[in-house]
Amino acid sequence: MKPFNVYSLFDIEITRAKGSLLWDDKGNQYLDLYGGHAVISVGHSHPYYVEMLKEQLEKIGFYSNSIKINLQNELADKLGNLSGYPDYDLFLCNSGAEANENAFKLASFHNGRKKIIAFKGSFHGRTSLAVAATDNPSIVAPVNQNENIVFLPFNDIETFEQAIGDDICAVVIEGVQGVGGINIPTPAFLKRVEALCNKHGVLLILDEVQSGYGRSGNFFAHQYADIKPHIITTAKGMGNGFPIAGVLISPEIKSKLEMLGTTFGGNYLACAAGIAVLDIIKNEKLVENALDKGNYLTEKLKGIPSIKEVRSVGLMTGIELYGPCAEVRKTLLNEYKIFTGSSSNKNTIRLLPALNVTREHIDQFIEALQNVLQPEAIQS
Repeated sequence: MKPFNVYSLFDIEITRAKGSLLWDDKGNQYLDLYGGHAVISVGHSHPYYVEMLKEQLEKIGFYSNSIKINLQNELADKLGNLSGYPDYDLFLCNSGAEANENAFKLASFHNGRKKIIAFKGSFHGRTSLAVAATDNPSIVAPVNQNENIVFLPFNDIETFEQAIGDDICAVVIEGVQGVGGINIPTPAFLKRVEALCNKHGVLLILDEVQSGYGRSGNFFAHQYADIKPHIITTAKGMGNGFPIAGVLISPEIKSKLEMLGTTFGGNYLACAAGIAVLDIIKNEKLVENALDKGNYLTEKLKGIPSIKEVRSVGLMTGIELYGPCAEVRKTLLNEYKIFTGSSSNKNTIRLLPALNVTREHIDQFIEALQNVLQPEAIQS
């Protein structure tokens, strides 16, 4: 047997990592400014995180949700207080797609409706209804196609006003569109969406899977707009590499036994990882660091004339070039040993570093990017 061939892979095998640095099996050192799709929030192999997982594994690693797991209560309490949602409930699962699937299900249970509004450029996952609400037909199989999903233009208030109504179950929007190329919803747009959802009994779902957990310089990106969604989904940076995801649920949505469920969600190891991440974010003031270092990075990027546009909030940065970015990323990786990310916008480089990235790391990247953007420097 061999792995199913569905990933475009770099010919690199990473064998060790620390902070924002990686080493391959040949001893080469790399700077990681992508964090495996925004997963690495508190840095690779953070000692507190490693110790928490080790200690938990020596006690018990797993049991199902048929018993009390008090670590779930600790995680929920710390997440509620740190995020500013202490009155919300938390359902734990395993991935961003699973979180969004459960969010849609909760919304439909709550108001009995079916139709969902999503937005152009969106990405909400690769499973069932989550992929149906993702604006990428190439990953939507015939079985996933769903007539209840409506895609609207992003940041278009007028079109949204015409589409919303009493027949809509939910509106799902990312705090910042990540895969789409770091597209940021305006506060005015989010406020209008919230107001009309409340008017029509529609549940507002904020997908903070990539933009949450401090990455934006707020705990959640939507908090810049001073809105309060009914449901918030989170994953990626929540476990710093350990699979964990969550659905934050407004107190107006009532639970009943067996309406949701998962085998692995909220297991001991996942909770230990999640608690460690929250402790580190709080104790090391990483939300504040994300804002500070994100502003520093953005100012440095704006000084490079060959960049068309910088779209950034905290440490979630899109660098749009005047042409495709693939060769630039290739040169950054092969010649300068720096990992960066792509997006569905083929001209946009995505940066999603750990929240404790340093100015020295940012300076290293800026110098490399300036060198690479000289025409003769790009690999053919």
